[in-house]
Amino acid sequence: MIGLSESGTDEMDEHDILSLESESASQSRAERLRRIRRIPLRFIVPNLVTLLALCLGLTSIRLASEGLYQSAVVAIVGAAILDGLDGRIARALKGATRFGAELDSLADFVDFGVAPALLLYFWSLHENKNFGWFAALIFAVACALRLARFNVMIDDPKAPAWVGHFFTGMPAPAGAITVMLPMYLEFSLETPLGGAYVPVEIGYVILIALLMVSRIPHFSGKKIGRVPREWFMPLLFGVMAAFLLVATFPMQMLVVLSLIYLVMIPFAVRKYRSYARNDSTMATADTPSSPAA
Repeated sequence: MIGLSESGTDEMDEHDILSLESESASQSRAERLRRIRRIPLRFIVPNLVTLLALCLGLTSIRLASEGLYQSAVVAIVGAAILDGLDGRIARALKGATRFGAELDSLADFVDFGVAPALLLYFWSLHENKNFGWFAALIFAVACALRLARFNVMIDDPKAPAWVGHFFTGMPAPAGAITVMLPMYLEFSLETPLGGAYVPVEIGYVILIALLMVSRIPHFSGKKIGRVPREWFMPLLFGVMAAFLLVATFPMQMLVVLSLIYLVMIPFAVRKYRSYARNDSTMATADTPSSPAA
C-alpha cells in the first residue's frame, strides 16, 4: 500500500510539472505575441515628424561648428515648423501618446535650447568668452525649465477655458526664433555688427531667457479653429504671400516676424488681464451677499 501511494504521488508530481511547463509555455507565447503586436501607423507618423525635427536641430549644431551660420538658422527654423506640425498631426490622426509627448519635449530641448545657444556662441558670443558662454548657458537652462513647466501644466482641470488661448512664458520655439534676431539683422544688412555689439547681444539673449521662464502670457494660437467663410480667400492669399516672402527674403522676413512677435507681447498681457478681470467680476456677482444684521 505504501508503495502504491508513493508511485501515485510520483505520477501526480510528473503531471503537475507537465501542466506547469505547458502553462508557462503558453504564457511565454502570449508575451511574445504582445511584444510583436502591430502598432498603428497613426502613432508612428507624429513621432517620425518629431525625430525629423530633432535631426534638423542636431544638424544645425554641426553647420554652426563649420561656420555655415545661415544654413544653421534655416535648420532651426525648419525644426520649429515641424514642431508646430507634429502635435497637430497627432491630434488629427488621434495618435497622441505619452511616449510622443516625452519624445517631443526632449527634442524641443535640443532643437530650441541647445542648438540656438551653441549657434549664437559660435557666431559671436565667443568673442566675450566668459559672459558669452554664460548667456548661452542661461538660455539653454531657461529652455529646459520652460519645457518642464509646460509638461506639468498640461490639461489643468481647474483652469478656465480662456487660459488655452495663452502660453505661460515665451514658448521654446518662439524663444529660439526670436533669440536669433541679431543674426537675422546682420545677414539682412550684409555687414558684420562687430565685437562692440556683443554685450548688447548678450543682454538680448538673457532677456529672451527671462521671458521664457517668466509667467508673462503669450498668445498661443492653439485654439484657432474655423475661420468665417468671408475670410477664407483673404487668409489663403495672405498665407501664400507670407510663404513666398519668407522663401524669397528669408532673413528679412525673420526680422519682421520676430519684431511682430515681440510687439504682440504687451497686447497678450492686456488681453489676459481682461479675461482675468471678467472672471473676477463674474465670481463676485455670483457670490451671494450676506444678509443685513
